[in-house]
Amino acid sequence: MERAADATLRTFDYLVAGSGLAGLSVALRAARYGRVAIVTKSWVRESNSYYAQGGIAAVTDEGDSPEEHRADTLTAGRGLCDWDAVDVLVHEAPECIRELIASGMHFDQIDGSLALGLEGGHHHRRILHAGGDATGALVTSFLAKKVSEHPNIEIFENHVVLDLIMRSGACWGLSTWDVASGCERLFVARHTFLTIGGTSAIYSRSTNPSTTVGDGIAIAWRAGCPVVDFEFIQFHPTALFAGANAFLISEAVRGEGAHLINENGERFMEGKYPLAELEPRDTVARAIANEIKKSNTPCVWLDLQHLDPKRILARFPTIARHCAELGFDLTKRIPVAPAAHYMVGGVHTNLYGQTRIANLYVCGELASTGIMGANRLASNSLIECLVFGHRAVEQTRVVPKLSLPTEFAPHYTMNAARSDEYLQARQTVSKLLSECVGIVRSADTLALAKQQLLALETDFAQRYPDAASEFYAHAIENLLIVSRLLVEGASYREESRGGHYRSDFPEQRAEFAFHTVQERGKPIAKKPVQEKPQDA
Repeated sequence: MERAADATLRTFDYLVAGSGLAGLSVALRAARYGRVAIVTKSWVRESNSYYAQGGIAAVTDEGDSPEEHRADTLTAGRGLCDWDAVDVLVHEAPECIRELIASGMHFDQIDGSLALGLEGGHHHRRILHAGGDATGALVTSFLAKKVSEHPNIEIFENHVVLDLIMRSGACWGLSTWDVASGCERLFVARHTFLTIGGTSAIYSRSTNPSTTVGDGIAIAWRAGCPVVDFEFIQFHPTALFAGANAFLISEAVRGEGAHLINENGERFMEGKYPLAELEPRDTVARAIANEIKKSNTPCVWLDLQHLDPKRILARFPTIARHCAELGFDLTKRIPVAPAAHYMVGGVHTNLYGQTRIANLYVCGELASTGIMGANRLASNSLIECLVFGHRAVEQTRVVPKLSLPTEFAPHYTMNAARSDEYLQARQTVSKLLSECVGIVRSADTLALAKQQLLALETDFAQRYPDAASEFYAHAIENLLIVSRLLVEGASYREESRGGHYRSDFPEQRAEFAFHTVQERGKPIAKKPVQEKPQDA
């Protein structure tokens, strides 16, 4: 048993947890106004943003418009997008892109103009790419370099966020575990930003880094933040099927004309869906899952044989290289199957990233701003990071500047012998959620999940009375909190909509056109969707 020995308070103006696009862009913007600390769970480039292949959606072409981008977003969101949030996104996105380009970021071009891609759910080519299919890696690397060179920013890698530092209902920083030193370290700040991603790696098959298991959801919920629409998990339709490997095959591959075929070589989406392979992700993922079940095969195939191989290799060099390493030729056919990819719901924020807790802001995938609705439109996630990250930092300029408390002390320990117990708990939870709360759910599978979760929670309470202060027990508790929120949300929503499909309620139901809200100590509640203003 180790006790945290470092009681030093590291004090900053801004504290940013997470090093994806949201965290990096927040840190750079905040560095204009004060000293910034970035704490990150692994290393600064390990994030969902880094692995994003698809691109960034923003209106940059004269033939396109914010209104059309908004219409596509609302359609994909299946009636649960908040109008004002989407309006902010589509109108402020172009300026964020111009700012990024002006700072030195290079996006792919054709004949001197931005090369715009098409992805599922979009009716215009408005997706900006960098390095073909390496957009996330190049954008985050670009910002990471700027962050590492900025004199106002300090980076603390391999620091696991344990909890918020709270006093009198306000957040004053974060308690973290320094993995390298084996002790707790406290960071105090006037403004704390949680940008630590989603929860999809809690499933057995996921496109996310292994660190993305919903810590941020558990931390914020435990402190009193409402969690909204958590039942909506987006499964990416086309992750490479190579054993346990769930390497993402970008939506843009289908945007360039790739076909989905079954083991008999038949296009199973053509003629059944208006946009065929370019339907929104929830539709495509479910169609693939149904085809896999019907044919009793583990995957379907993405067929590119009819496309120009030189163009494919030039457009998707990262994907082609990874496929080749595993023995597949991207210009021919590759095996694919859905994998958990994106947390559509999240911690409730306003249009400035503010949460219910004073001094606490949430941005990126962890936030529920009202943009994504029931199903994220492809490539809206990276631009959301930029737009709302910038808005949140600017909002800190208008809130009162308060004196920082100084009486905090570390209290966490780590029992290294529990490491295997945590890994076992994680495997158990992953298997349970994958089998019972995956692409297709029902009252029966959800009841089974509740029953097994209750048994796990009862066992946990008996075995780990020190969960509030021991590292691994705390991590297991986070897994159980996230699982419970997911199961409760999915049980409550008796319909199928976007990233939530119930086989016992296969239709979208008008009476469920609301946000679900889960708050500690309260029953699940409904929140109205913010509609289009009459004068808009």
